[in-house]
Amino acid sequence: MEEVTGRLVAPMIFIIIALVECVSKYVELLTKNGGAMSDEEKKLREEIKQLLKEASTLTQPSTFAQAAKLRRMAAAKEKKLAKYQKRQMMERKSSYDPYMKYVTPVKALTYLVLGVWVWKSSMASVPRELVQPIGGILSFRSSARSKDKVMVHVYGNYLTLVL
Repeated sequence: MEEVTGRLVAPMIFIIIALVECVSKYVELLTKNGGAMSDEEKKLREEIKQLLKEASTLTQPSTFAQAAKLRRMAAAKEKKLAKYQKRQMMERKSSYDPYMKYVTPVKALTYLVLGVWVWKSSMASVPRELVQPIGGILSFRSSARSKDKVMVHVYGNYLTLVL
């Protein structure tokens, strides 16, 4: 049974860390991007596009003043849109702040628990020939020696070889 759990340790750790990171990135993405555009934002974008389209059709010297006026109106609407988007961003951020307060401690606790869980567990076994030139430098001696395999253990944040 211990051999089976030893083989499953690395994939389980990978899956747990991947889930924690995906949830963290998802909450962060929701905070930054938010949802779909609101009706007011769509309306402002459409008005800006329409004003710029009308201004681009007025290319004659006699209509220059009217085109400039339309461009100024479009610029004013763009400023209004930027303010609206900033306000929406602040609202989204404040609505996800309670979640973000818990994401970082949950991540830290998860990493701590995983570190304690696999502190001296064998993560993998590697053929001795693979680490032959530098195996003695990077390794600790083990009481259970195997002539053909090297065990990879976790000590803190470091992977170590046990010869």
